Amino acid sequence: MTDPTRPLDGPLTLGGRDFTSRLIVGTGKYSGNQVMVDAIRASGAEMVTVAVRRVDLDRSKDEAILHHLSPDEFFLLANTAGCYTAEDAIRYARLARAAGFNEWIKLEVIGDEETILPDVHGTLEAARILCDEGFKVMAYTNDDLVTALRLEDVGCVAVMPLASPIGSGLGVVNPYFIREIKRRLSVPVIVDAGVGTASHAAVAMEQGVDGVLMNTALAAAGDPVRMAHAMKHGVLAGRLAYLAGRMPSREIAVPSSPSRGLLD
Repeated sequence: MTDPTRPLDGPLTLGGRDFTSRLIVGTGKYSGNQVMVDAIRASGAEMVTVAVRRVDLDRSKDEAILHHLSPDEFFLLANTAGCYTAEDAIRYARLARAAGFNEWIKLEVIGDEETILPDVHGTLEAARILCDEGFKVMAYTNDDLVTALRLEDVGCVAVMPLASPIGSGLGVVNPYFIREIKRRLSVPVIVDAGVGTASHAAVAMEQGVDGVLMNTALAAAGDPVRMAHAMKHGVLAGRLAYLAGRMPSREIAVPSSPSRGLLD
């Protein structure tokens, strides 16, 4: 018999810290700060990313994003979005820490402005230096196993392969690669970028990954707060489906009820 007291899932553990929610959300592109806060709360996310290169770090200004995000309510994760060199990413990570953020950093080093795909060499270089400086690095990368393994080797606390290009809303384009990265790595794997709707979130989690990060899917939705609720449940549904273990897929029909012993 199934134990009814058994928890459905355990926490998401990143760098020695536990989180109840496996959904991480960003703060960009919202129509207003109140909509942003309402959507984040509706998502149930505890970890929230902030692009240190794109936001005003002065919390005293009412129009500033950070004025509306209390560290007592959310775990704020600085990210290096908009950085195109390892040097810039390292500089903004250090700036974030000096401005009062914690030692956690979501590392992004972009290699192509049109596709916003990562610069693998720059990402590895920056990750190595920041890890050596004591940062807990969560690295955005492409869905390449070799790069993911190297990021783990240099000390990243999480590796974040894209589902599809940032802001595309295409969902998981290469599920095999995502599964293989998760299978081979020991550190948590967070799918980052490309999720567009709740079914995408569920599919991503069904690959066995530890969490999903998204921004545009919420901010660009017709109703960001409703979409945030949907994403919360999509991530949970995908995670539980993975833990439950899906039925085998077949190319023939198999009746749900036995064919023998039927009443005449």
